[in-house]
Amino acid sequence: MVLYTSPFPNSFLSVLHSFSWGLIFPCYWLADRLVASFVPTTYEKRQRADDPCYFHALCIIITTPIYLALLVASLPFALIGFVLWSPLQSARRPYIYSRLEDKHHANGATLLTEWKAAGNGKSFCFGSANVCLLPDSLARFNNVFNTQARAKEIGRRIRNGASRPQIKIYIDSPTNTSISAASFSSLVSPQGGDNTNRTVNAGIKRTTSMEYKGDNTGSNNSEDCREDKGGAGDPNEGEENTCIVRINGEDNGHVSDTETDTVNGQAHASSPSEPSVEGDAELSKTPNHKQKEGDSGSLDSYSASRESLVKVRVGDGTVDQSTVNNKLLYKASIMKKTSVRKKKNTDETFDHEISAFFPANLDFLCLQEVFDKRAAEKLKEQLHHYFEYIVYDVGVYSCHGCCSFKFVNSGLLFASRYPVMDAAYHCYPNGRGMDSLASKGALFLKVQVGSTPQDQRIVGYISCTHLQAIAGDTTVRCEQLDMLQDWLSEFRKSTSSSSTANPEELVAFDVVCGDLNFDNCSSEDKLEQQHSLFTRYKDPCRIGPGEDKPWAIGTLLDPEGLYDEEVYSPDNLQKVLESEEGRKAYLVYPTSKNHSSSQKGRKASLKGNGRRIDYMLYTEEGLYLEWKVEVEEFSFITQLAGLTDHLPVAMRLVVSTGEDDP
Repeated sequence: MVLYTSPFPNSFLSVLHSFSWGLIFPCYWLADRLVASFVPTTYEKRQRADDPCYFHALCIIITTPIYLALLVASLPFALIGFVLWSPLQSARRPYIYSRLEDKHHANGATLLTEWKAAGNGKSFCFGSANVCLLPDSLARFNNVFNTQARAKEIGRRIRNGASRPQIKIYIDSPTNTSISAASFSSLVSPQGGDNTNRTVNAGIKRTTSMEYKGDNTGSNNSEDCREDKGGAGDPNEGEENTCIVRINGEDNGHVSDTETDTVNGQAHASSPSEPSVEGDAELSKTPNHKQKEGDSGSLDSYSASRESLVKVRVGDGTVDQSTVNNKLLYKASIMKKTSVRKKKNTDETFDHEISAFFPANLDFLCLQEVFDKRAAEKLKEQLHHYFEYIVYDVGVYSCHGCCSFKFVNSGLLFASRYPVMDAAYHCYPNGRGMDSLASKGALFLKVQVGSTPQDQRIVGYISCTHLQAIAGDTTVRCEQLDMLQDWLSEFRKSTSSSSTANPEELVAFDVVCGDLNFDNCSSEDKLEQQHSLFTRYKDPCRIGPGEDKPWAIGTLLDPEGLYDEEVYSPDNLQKVLESEEGRKAYLVYPTSKNHSSSQKGRKASLKGNGRRIDYMLYTEEGLYLEWKVEVEEFSFITQLAGLTDHLPVAMRLVVSTGEDDP
C-alpha cells in the first residue's frame, strides 16, 4: 500500500487548493475571532477581575464593528474560494504521511534499534489523548483557548516527557536477597543487563532523577544512559535511552557526597540548552506558562514528578517499610502512597499510577480532536523532535466519502518511532448533530517493529478512533463500534502478506485506542459497555460491564476547574487526583437523576472514580501463537494540565517470545 505524503496527487491541485483556501481564510479567521470575543474562559475572567467592569465591554464595543465590517468585506472572496475549494475535496487524499528525513532533529528516533526477537522479549508503549485543538471560538466552549499556542506547548510537553531518560532502580533489600525492578523494566535483568544498560552503583536521593530538564532543542540528550555498542551482547535487545541505578542494602542506606554527585552529574550532563526566546514569547499566551520551577510539566523545569521519573518496587519478601523509606530518602507521602497501592491491589499483575509525565520511551501516540489545520502543523513540528513518523490531517472534507457535508477533518493524529507500513481511514456515515459536521472515523495502521533472524517481519496493528459525542446517542456509538470491528478485520486481511503455512510476518500486538465518549459506570451507557468489542479486546482498567478496577480514574476533567490553583500544574493535578475528594471536585462523574449540576464540594457517594471515556485496548487474538502479550504498566497522565479537558492515558505492553536470553 502506498502512503500518501501530500494531500493531492499533483502539484497543480495543491496550488489550486492553497489559492482557494487563501480566499476563504480571512473570512474564517474573522468569524472565529468575532465569536471568541463573546465567549471568555474562566482564566480570562479571573485575569480581568481587577479591571474596571466597563473595560471589557468597551473593548467589545470597539472591536465588534471592526470585525463585522471586515467580515462582510471578505465574504465575496470567501464564496469564490468555497466554489473552488469544495469540488477539489473529491481528489483529496484521506491523510498526510510525514517522515522526518533529518534524524538529527528526532531525539527518540535516533535511539531506536531494530528488534531481532532473539532475546526474552520487548516492551512497547502506547499513549492516547484528546487535546481539544478546535478553532479557538469552539474550543472556548470547553473552557480552553489560544489553540495555536496550546498546540505548540502540547507537542513540547509530550516530547519533553517521552524523551527523558528512563531510570530504573533495583533494590537489594536488607531482608530479601531478591531484586525487583522498577516499572517498565521487566525485560532487563539487573544481573545480566550490563551489556545493554549502564548501571550506577550508588545510593539515591530524590534529586537523582529530578535534575533532568526536558528536551527543548530536539538534540539527543541521553547518550550517557546508553552502553557503548562495542561491548558484548546484542545491542538490538533491551530498552533504549535507559539508565539503571542499583541500591545496595549496605551502610544503613548512607549516601556519600561522591556518590550523589556522580548520579546528579549524569543527569546534569543530559540537560539541553534553554528554550528559544521566540518559543517562550508564544507560550506566554497560554494560561499555565508561568509554572514555578519544580512543576514537572513545565519545559523550563529542572524537577520531575515525584514518581514519574524514579519509581521503586520493593522486593517480594517482607520488607520493613520505614527502613526502605529512610534508605531512599523519599518523602513520607510518596512511600505511603506506594505502600497503600501495593496492599490494595496485591492481585494486580501490572503497575498503575497517576503520573505527571508521559512515559519515557513512548513508542506510539494517538491523538484526537486535532481539528485545526494550523494547530496540527505546529503540533507535528514539535512531535517530529521525538517521533520520526507522523500521520495527520486525517479525514475527508465537503461531501466526499460521507453522507453529509464535512467542514472539518476527523481530528485524528498518529505519531510513531517505528516505520508505518500501511494506513487506512474510514469515516463513520451515521454522525448526528454537531458531530456530523466533522468527518469522525477510524484510522488503522500497520507498523514494523523488528524482524527475526530468519528475516520475517515483526509487525503490529494500531487503531485510533473518536466516536459520537452527543449524550444519549447510544445506538449511534454501538453502530460505530460495529463498523470499527468490521473495518479492522478488513484492514488486517488486506495488509497481511502471510499464510499459516508460510508466515512472512509475525504479529506482535493489536491495539485499539481513542475517545469512545462513553464510560464503564454510567447506566446510560449499558449498551456500549456490553459491546462485543470488549469480548475480543481487553481493557486493563475494567473488571466487567459496569465495573472498573478500584485504581482506575476518570479521564474527563470538569472544564470549570481547569485553571484552579489546585490543578494548575501537572504536579498539582497529580496530587489532587490521588485523593477521592480531589477526584470528586475536578473530574466529571457518571450522570444520575440525583446528580447536582455543580460538582464542586459535593459529598454524595458517586459510582466509580469519574467518567473514563478514553480507552486503551489490546487483544491476544490473531497474534503469533508462540508469543505472549501482557500489560506491564498503565498510567493516567497529568502533564497536559491546563491545556485540555481530558487526561491522557498510556499503556506499556510486553511481548514475551519465550526464548532464553542470548
